[in-house]
This record gives sequence, structure tokens and C-alpha cells, in this order.
Amino acid sequence: MDLRSAQTPNDFVHEDISEYVAQLQLHMALQARNLVPTLTKAVDSREQLLQQTQATVEKLASRQAV
Repeated sequence: MDLRSAQTPNDFVHEDISEYVAQLQLHMALQARNLVPTLTKAVDSREQLLQQTQATVEKLASRQAV
């Protein structure tokens, strides 16, 4: 008996949505990296604040459950 034949259509939908969400989150994270400046030595307090904020947001985003 095939394992997939034992699953209900709702299981397939849930798996498909979970996979789609995971791929979308990865895509969005990669896109976001292209939108923010790379971390370099902060020249002034504005750059330092930007870097701290960016690091904090990335930390929070990485700790959220999928």
C-alpha cells in the first residue's frame, strides 16, 4: 500500500500550503537581504542604529515558528 494513498485530501492541502509558505518565507528573506545595506563599520550614529535595528529584526524573524 502506498503511503500517500492513506492520506486524506486535507492532508495534501495542508502539506502543499506548508511547503508553499516555507518557500515563500525563504524567497522573502532572500529578497529582503537585497534591499538592506550590507553591514560595514558604522560611520555615524544613524548607521549604527540602522545596523542594530536590522540585526534585531533578523533575529526576531529567524526565531518565529513556521
